[in-house]
Amino acid sequence: MDVSSSDPRTTGSVDWPSDWLRATLGLLALRALSAGPSYGYAIISELERHGFGAIKGGTLYPLLSRYEAAGLVTTEWRAGDGGPGRKYFALTDQGRAELTRLCADWRRFADTSTGYLDPERPTKETPA
Repeated sequence: MDVSSSDPRTTGSVDWPSDWLRATLGLLALRALSAGPSYGYAIISELERHGFGAIKGGTLYPLLSRYEAAGLVTTEWRAGDGGPGRKYFALTDQGRAELTRLCADWRRFADTSTGYLDPERPTKETPA
């Protein structure tokens, strides 16, 4: 994945509640890898460019290691351009299936949450 040629949809950065990012980072990281193999810094840059704020490497790399152990991603070391090598991560078939499942779950959750948060919708049953 070449992060310099991607077309960012959002350029602003927002300080999202850390609980929200912690809950969604796995899904977002899998989505970032859906375009092709990438390395940690590029994934962080991709997420930041799309408005998720600055993700710390100390948060992302352990997640990617867990995904590797679970068979969701594979890794490969590649030579850097005049610098140290980089560890690239790529989705496996199992990782793509997990991304599809998580995206569907997320859409259902977001729809349910949005409906519940609608101020026009009553939150309590009205006694008859």
